[in-house]
Amino acid sequence: MIRLLDFLFSFFGLVFALPFLVILFIIGLFDTGSPIFMQQRVGRNKKPFTLIKFRTMKVDTASVASHLASTSSITKFGGFLRKTKLDELPQLWNVLLGDMSLVGPRPCLFNQEELIAEREQRGVLKARPGITGLAQVNEIDMSTPVLLAETDAKMLAKLTIADYFKYIFMTVAGKGSGDRVK
Repeated sequence: MIRLLDFLFSFFGLVFALPFLVILFIIGLFDTGSPIFMQQRVGRNKKPFTLIKFRTMKVDTASVASHLASTSSITKFGGFLRKTKLDELPQLWNVLLGDMSLVGPRPCLFNQEELIAEREQRGVLKARPGITGLAQVNEIDMSTPVLLAETDAKMLAKLTIADYFKYIFMTVAGKGSGDRVK
C-alpha cells in the first residue's frame, strides 16, 4: 500500500511541480552553475543508489555528511532551499523509481560506517530510505548515529498509513530543521 502511495504522490508531485522545478533549476544555474546534486547513498539492503537533490553548497565542497560540512560552503540560494526544504523536491524522482519512499530513514553515505552498523544491527537497512520520517520531524540527524538508528527502528516497527501521512504533513508544515551544518 505504501509503495502505491509513494508512486502516486511522487508521480503527481513531479507533474504538478515541474514548472516550479524548472524555475529552481534556472535560479540554481546562476547560483552555482550546477543546480543538480547527485550522490551515491546507502539504499535498501545496503544497495547503492544515486540520490538527486538541488545543490545547496558550492560545487567544490567535499562529499561528507551535512553535519561535517562547513556553513561557509552553503550558498545564499542554497540556504533558502534548505530552509524551505525545496532542495529535497528532486528526490521525488528517486521515490518514483522505487529507490526511496516518501517516509523512511534518511539515506546515509557509505562512509558513515557507525550509522550503517547501528542501522544494520536494528534491521533499519531492510527498509527503503525516505525523504522524511520520525527522526527528521524531531530534528534528529546523522550527527547522533545511535539515536538516529534507534529512532528509525522505532518508526519502522510501528509505521502505519496514518503515521505516513502525519510525517509528510509535519515536514511540509515546517517541522524539523533538516540536516545540520556546522
